[in-house]
Amino acid sequence: MAASDPHQVADPEAVKRHPALFRAIRKRQNPKLRRTDITITDDQAVKRAVKAASLGNAMEWFDFGIYSYLAGTLGHVFFPSGNDTTQLLSSFATFAVAFLVRPLGGMFFGPMGDKVGRKKVLALTMIMMAIGTFAIGLIPSHQSIGIWAAVLLIFFRMLQGFSTGGEYGGASTFIAEYAPDKRRGFFGSFLEFGTLAGYVGAAGLVTLLYALLSDAQMDSWGWRIPFLVAGPLGLVGLYLRLRLDETPAFQKLEGGTAHATEAADSVETTAKGDLAKIFRDYWPTLILCICLVGAYNITDYMLLSYMPTYLSDELGYSETHGLLILLAVMVFLMLIINQIGKLSDRFGRKPLLMTGMLGFLIFSLPAFLLIRQGSIPAITIGMLLLGLSLVCMLGTMSAALPALFPTNVRYGSLSVGYNLSASLFGGTTPLVITALISVSGTNLMPAYYAMAAALVGVIAVACMKETANKPLAGSPPSVETTAEAEELVASQTPDPKF
Repeated sequence: MAASDPHQVADPEAVKRHPALFRAIRKRQNPKLRRTDITITDDQAVKRAVKAASLGNAMEWFDFGIYSYLAGTLGHVFFPSGNDTTQLLSSFATFAVAFLVRPLGGMFFGPMGDKVGRKKVLALTMIMMAIGTFAIGLIPSHQSIGIWAAVLLIFFRMLQGFSTGGEYGGASTFIAEYAPDKRRGFFGSFLEFGTLAGYVGAAGLVTLLYALLSDAQMDSWGWRIPFLVAGPLGLVGLYLRLRLDETPAFQKLEGGTAHATEAADSVETTAKGDLAKIFRDYWPTLILCICLVGAYNITDYMLLSYMPTYLSDELGYSETHGLLILLAVMVFLMLIINQIGKLSDRFGRKPLLMTGMLGFLIFSLPAFLLIRQGSIPAITIGMLLLGLSLVCMLGTMSAALPALFPTNVRYGSLSVGYNLSASLFGGTTPLVITALISVSGTNLMPAYYAMAAALVGVIAVACMKETANKPLAGSPPSVETTAEAEELVASQTPDPKF
């Protein structure tokens, strides 16, 4: 029968002859929501979930950020060559190694998160990251064990990268599936608040060590302190994550406590973490995700990871000065990021993301010309121009990306797409920029690289669908109050005609 396929148009004559039958078919294809289909969020549970995911994310990025801010010192300790540029390139190459294994981590942990649940996998990634970071703090120097020092550093960097492969996709999925539809942007922004907090903690600790210790002390033992702090922090994050319940959307998918009828089903009912299915059925969305994340990651790592090295190596600033300016910018971004999340709930994800992409496209060159002048006010204004563009993406992306994929493959698809892109474009950013500056001889290369990334981002944002204030694909609507649920049900029933 033609009408049984929703993509085909029924024969008008058949509809006239059998109106009751076709009404029944339409109801079957588009059943009305009942009150029991709609998830009413528990405000306290949402806040607990957001806190645990964000704090865990902060600890992950504290661990990851340490390496970026100690790149120069780690180059001396593990790659002694006598040439500063070679040392720095070797150090950033080791930074990039962690990103090479991130897609493998995403392919491993993502489908696992769709099979066994978000909570268990997020606890596992937390343990692995803490072990990897703590172990780096214990590695003997090149002077003590020679080439094996670099080998061990690369191994534990790969362990860090593998665990991070399951982190962002899981944490953003966790918050997105807990949050009510109309406030997903606000709650999602706390994830990137955690990212900034992790970077601020790492930059703050490294700045303090550079200020208090001499270069010889930093090279000898001072660099180990931030890595060793990661062990106890990881245990705190693990404790917080283990105390959480599984997300309502995943419970519904598994036939758990949150039941729903066909109207809420869209109509997937089993969680199959199937990589082949992800690549086969969702490849257009995966490509969109990779483009969005690539543009976002290049600009993110350029500003939050690479900038202190740029200020010290290219402009001759001390490590402390560069880190202090970046710290001030990041604290400012932390103060406004949740307001950006609220704006994305009010005006939509696309306008905010487009503002951020266009900001980098238009302001990257002026910002780096200001930074190159070398005075503290000029550097601060330049970095603020970049920071304000970045925060439009930071405050929006963690709500926009999970909404690209349906519930049954969300964790897996997002982990694969995010980490493929992060591997190709994010972690390689410091290495590529350092190499481009060396080859071209101009220290404006970071601006040109960011502009190219932003251009890709503008096209990707133009192609994506608006998802603000809508239910996640494959999940029932999620609201904050019973009155809101009843209003949603009532809105499906047309007013009677007299």
